[in-house]
This record gives sequence, structure tokens and C-alpha cells, in this order.
Amino acid sequence: MNINPIVLSIPVFFILIGLEVLIQHFASRKLYRLNDAVTNISCGITQQVSGVFLKLFGIGLYTLVYEYLRIWEIPTTWYTLVILFVATDFAYYWAHRMSHEINLFWSGHVVHHQSEDYNLSVALRQSSFQVIWTSAFYFPLALIGFKPMDFALMAALTTLYQFWIHTELIGKLGLLEYIIVTPSHHRVHHGRDPKYIDKNHGGTFIWWDMLFGTYQKEEERPTYGITKPVNSWNPVWANFSHWQIMWQEMQQIPRFIDKMKYIFYKPGWLPKELGGYRPAPKVDKTHYQKYDTPASASLNGYILVQYAVLLAAASWFLFNQATMAMGLKVVIALLIGYASVTIGALFESKPWVKWAEAGRIIGYSLTLLYFVYRHSAPEYLRYIALGYALVSFFWLFRALTASKTVLSRAK
Repeated sequence: MNINPIVLSIPVFFILIGLEVLIQHFASRKLYRLNDAVTNISCGITQQVSGVFLKLFGIGLYTLVYEYLRIWEIPTTWYTLVILFVATDFAYYWAHRMSHEINLFWSGHVVHHQSEDYNLSVALRQSSFQVIWTSAFYFPLALIGFKPMDFALMAALTTLYQFWIHTELIGKLGLLEYIIVTPSHHRVHHGRDPKYIDKNHGGTFIWWDMLFGTYQKEEERPTYGITKPVNSWNPVWANFSHWQIMWQEMQQIPRFIDKMKYIFYKPGWLPKELGGYRPAPKVDKTHYQKYDTPASASLNGYILVQYAVLLAAASWFLFNQATMAMGLKVVIALLIGYASVTIGALFESKPWVKWAEAGRIIGYSLTLLYFVYRHSAPEYLRYIALGYALVSFFWLFRALTASKTVLSRAK
């Protein structure tokens, strides 16, 4: 059983997202779009699943530093845990800030900022690779002598705290605005308006931003997202899109030293002969439109049902992966990633998606049958696998046909 507090909190996340969806309905507000919310959660799924294979860059390297380089050994008491929590949040501030100020690090963090909506599902939109660039910021805590398990708990609590601040339903909170990071502060952080860019990096405490000059209070409503929208519902592409931008721009830079500067300078930097630094452009709110793709009610319903299957499979994997052989882990992780890609492609009505989705249905059904036969499971599970495949095939092709009609009308 995985005792990661973040994994254990997954049911709570979805309950709170469900409550926010209900509130938006009764308050007649448009906070969620199905395609955006599903992609946000899919990015969270791919981050958690890939994290199974990237443990070295999280607690693994921290443990190595602690075991071989620590100066002291800090005992575990209530007050040392409080100190560690504050210290972890301080380290998070700098890791987060540098993720905005170093282009290479931004390639890992940009995923979290891609959504053009702002709701609790955005909190789950995380990069699969950010941990590679940010893990070293916590090494001083290991050098001081804070135990790996204590650090893992405090880091998880810092992450869990940040879930609730991804909402537009909570306004400003009076005196708390000067102590903790609030939804108002974090809405600013997700804004792509020039005045809001690279502000309010704190995780739990806002005083780091006030102390180090990166604080900005919320004034007009932010425009959410990034200056170069990813314009895709593919969670895997979301993780690699900035790499493509970096590759294309680096090819235009002639000198090696400038290529290195491009990697480690602030996003938007170019040599003077190529135009120099490009600040965030002003948002034309009159003509601004979010990326969106029309889909039929039948297709949306199909995606919701299949996504429930994906969530169940991903949750089962995360809770049980510790006891699995590496080969089985890789196969299931690939199936989960494949499913998240096809669901994004369904939203976009890609021409190849019907065959890709048919392959996914077959793959899921065969995987279920494999576990049924391997573990001598009840006979009815075999019929469930067969029924799932037949119903999915029928619904898929009906939904795609209906969606073509919607797309033709939209044009």
C-alpha cells in the first residue's frame, strides 16, 4: 500500500472538485470546461505515474545527501517539524521562483500554468519532469540533518496546502492575506497579464514574496494561462511542448555561449541581434478567446465514462505499484499514458483517434482478462471485460458520428 499523503488524498481532491462543480452550477458561474478539466487531471495522472519511476529525483537524492553528507541529525519533535515545515516552504519558494526565471526549469513547470481556466482541477495539473530541476533546492535541509521521512511529510503537506488556493470562489481573506498564500494571491500567480507575470511564488506563506520583492496583490481579474498557449488536450504533449519551442529557438541562435544563456536565462530571452528579451505581451481582453473544441453530448458522455475507468485504473496502480514487478509497472504505466492521450485526441476529433481508441479498448479488456485468468477471479469478471469492450465499441463509433455533425455546424 502506498502511504504517500498525496496519493491518499486523491478521493478528497475529487470530492472537493465535485463540490466546486455543483457550486458553479447553482451560482450560475462558468468555472469548468470538461475538456480543460479532464486534461488538467490527466496531467496529474501522468505526473503521479511517471513519479513512480523518478523517485530518485525526489526523496531518493535527498536520502543520499542525508546519509553521506549531513552535518547533524535533527531529532523528530513537534517543534523541529514546525521548523522543518517553514524551512521546506522557504526552499519551495526558491525552487518555484527559479522555475519561472530559468528557461530550462520553466520547461518543467510550464505545464501547471497552461490551463486557461482557474479551478481546483488546475491544482492537479502538474509536470512529470519538474522534480528533476527542483529537487536540489531541498538538499540544504538534508545537509542540516532533517530526516528524509520528516522532509517527505512536510513537502507533502506543503503541496497539499496548495490545492485549495486554486479557486475563484473564495475572495480576499483580510489579515490572512499578509501571512499565508490565499486564492487571491495564487490567482495572480496564474495570470498571464504583464503585471502578474512571475509574482507570488510562495507555497504556504506569502511573506517570502513580500520579503524578496515578488509580491503582487490581485487587482483586476487575471487572464489565465501562458503567453504561448499549448492549444492541445494531450497531457503528454503538454509536458514536451516547451521543449519544442526551445529547440526551434536555439536553432536560430548562432553562438554556443548564447545557446547556453538561452537555456539558463529567463524565458523570453534572445540575443540582441535576434531582438533581445521579449517581455510578456499585453492581453487584448476584448478579442481574447480560450482554446476550445466543440464535441457532441454523446462524445462527452463517452469520454466521462471512459475517464472514470482510467481514473480507477490509475488509482489502483498508484496504490499497488510498490508490490509490482518492474516489467508490469512499465506496461500498466504505458497503458495509462496511452489512454490519457487518446482521450485528449477524442476531444480534438483527431482523424486517427477512432483506431487508437479501439486499440485502447482492446488493450484494457485483455489486461482485465489477464488478471482474471492469472488470479482465478470469478467468472462474471470475464463477461464484464467482454461487455465493456462491446459497449465501448458501439458507443465510440456512435459518438464520433454525432461529433462530426457538431464540428460541421461549428465551421
